[in-house]
Amino acid sequence: MLGAYAHQDVPFERVVEALQPDRDLSQTPLFQVMLVLQNTPPGEVSLRGVKVTGQGSVRRGAQYDLTLEAEERGAGEWRIGLHYRRELYEKETAERMLGHYQELLMGMVGSTEQRVIDLRLLRADEEQQLLKDWNRTKTEYPQGKCIHELFEEQVRRRPQAEAVRSGSTELSYGDLNRKANQVGRLLRELGAGPETLVGICVERSPEMMVGVLGILKAGCAYVPLDPAYPQERLRFMMDDARLELLLTREKMLPRLPEFHGQAICLDRDWATLENCDGSNLAVNTTPDNLAYVIYTSGSTGLPKGVMIEHRSVVNLLSAMACRLALRDCDVLLAVTTLSFDIAALELYLPLVSGAQLLLASASVAADAQALSRLIRRHNVTVMQATPAAWRLLLTHGWQGCAELRVLCGGEALPTALAEALAANIRELWNLYGPTETTIWSTMTRVCGRDGAAIASIGRPIANTQIYILDARGGPVPIGVVGEIHIGGAGVARGYLNRPE
Repeated sequence: MLGAYAHQDVPFERVVEALQPDRDLSQTPLFQVMLVLQNTPPGEVSLRGVKVTGQGSVRRGAQYDLTLEAEERGAGEWRIGLHYRRELYEKETAERMLGHYQELLMGMVGSTEQRVIDLRLLRADEEQQLLKDWNRTKTEYPQGKCIHELFEEQVRRRPQAEAVRSGSTELSYGDLNRKANQVGRLLRELGAGPETLVGICVERSPEMMVGVLGILKAGCAYVPLDPAYPQERLRFMMDDARLELLLTREKMLPRLPEFHGQAICLDRDWATLENCDGSNLAVNTTPDNLAYVIYTSGSTGLPKGVMIEHRSVVNLLSAMACRLALRDCDVLLAVTTLSFDIAALELYLPLVSGAQLLLASASVAADAQALSRLIRRHNVTVMQATPAAWRLLLTHGWQGCAELRVLCGGEALPTALAEALAANIRELWNLYGPTETTIWSTMTRVCGRDGAAIASIGRPIANTQIYILDARGGPVPIGVVGEIHIGGAGVARGYLNRPE
């Protein structure tokens, strides 16, 4: 700064001419934020018979995006003013900035020995809002229950109602429960129980639901294995999870790496399974036991198995059922591979709510026109997919459905896509969350048929806390970029075999 003062008489226009910056009529060249320090003592004026008082200048408009003026009044008194462009900032934002500046100044004079990086910006009332008020999400949910127990409650309530359908195959709640119990009993006879990991490699079908529910009823946790994955990835997952039990179908065996444990084929071995008792098994799990281990994409190295407990899934299901107001008459269409964590919401949400689960085959899920027909034919009321999948549907002429509630997550939701979706559906929900915090951590109803779309990721779901923190782990002010930290009931137990 001292070196620059040597050139302070160079006209501003000459600087602009020399630098030749890209011109933009919406902003001033070179800079958009200015600090003005007025610390020249006012001169005294004495006129005979006339009283003279100073009159501060009055600014009628903002020359820059932000201009902070600091005027020394003497005797330790300062006057601070912030001028801002109303097209860019709201009054509340400007007032909040001034509050941060005041907090900064108070911190500096309060302790002159502290490092600059340790100075605080947040006022006490804003910190209260960020850390506590916006995280008051405590909500009652069935904390003592496991996923399969919630399903069994619906079985007792509506045993004859249709639970799951795929193509021409359908299973009632009672039939699905009986078959899952038979699978669970066979697994227990083979020595499986709580914390036992069981691999499952079955295409999306009623049999897949029989398999995953059977694993849960046995007290075990399932590890989904997508047959479309490369053999090397499947081998890594099977070895890393140290699988000794596998549920599959006979035709899947050639696609899988060599397996040295016990493989149960739900088609070939069904005669054996039919001999097992179909009544509910005695509960031998707690909400703190594992429900599933799902492997991450491996984008930052080798895939890691995320360990999710029953309590985390039950909290999510309870929160989603409440927010979406699910009823018995709802039909939820599942289009996601079991190896992608959002599949768990698609599969269990209808079954713990008394609704119907409609499973789309992998081929239908990849065909926009076939998927459109399926949505229309079965009067689907809830469907979850990524923005890419919704864009594919719209590109191929899908016109929406008046009673459809759309769940969108897995990647950023562009505003243009949100507006295109919202035009012809009942509700659009945007969701956000990593695998490590049990599928979704935040959600918001972006809009319905009569509202404008704003693609926010919303607020934390029930019993979840969201903090936006800086590099030191402290909360950042509203409007300041930071890193999302997530706490609460959804946080996973950890990574399998990787406690570090």
